Amino acid sequence: MNNQNFQAFRIRNDADAGYRSGIENITLDDLSSGEIVIKTAYSSVNYKDALAGTGQGKILRQFPLNGGIDVAGTVIESSDPDFKAGDEVLCTGCGLSETRDGGYSEYARLESKWAVKIPAGLSLRESMILGTAGFTAALALYRMLQNAQTPELGPIAVTGATGGVGMLAVDIFTRAGFEVHAFSGKPEHADFLKSLGAKQVLPRSAA
Repeated sequence: MNNQNFQAFRIRNDADAGYRSGIENITLDDLSSGEIVIKTAYSSVNYKDALAGTGQGKILRQFPLNGGIDVAGTVIESSDPDFKAGDEVLCTGCGLSETRDGGYSEYARLESKWAVKIPAGLSLRESMILGTAGFTAALALYRMLQNAQTPELGPIAVTGATGGVGMLAVDIFTRAGFEVHAFSGKPEHADFLKSLGAKQVLPRSAA
């Protein structure tokens, strides 16, 4: 790919204009360094992204940067022999939209040590539907299984169940065979949480 212009959601904090964000035309030369360039397919929307884009939270540690704390796409250039053009990859966290350009861009450059090839049976779109929130919930399940926590030991509680991580945790843990009891301050979403697998939905005050 030549150094043509493409669009990205760029976040700035300049002494003269202050904190601002919006769609800008940039080039590959503007992106953070890394061994892999991907054509972005999807990036999820996380609460952290809202904090970064509005400046309501101190997320970015340098400016300017593209927003988006995760990304999935197809490799178009690679200097790492472990990745080749056409590989589908994802990256979540790893400094995206904190210390390096994130996924809200038509193209992204990644450090190959953080890129993960999309597993068989998972599409690029599905990987970002799960996104960082799903990855976080899955890590919780992984750690519990490491600690020999099994469904036979009894039910588990998921607090903040209507949040991104919470909803996916209810779904993932239920599919893994656990009996999930959801805690939420939004009783109007009880039926939805039960549709994800929650055995019962309890008020936040009961947690």
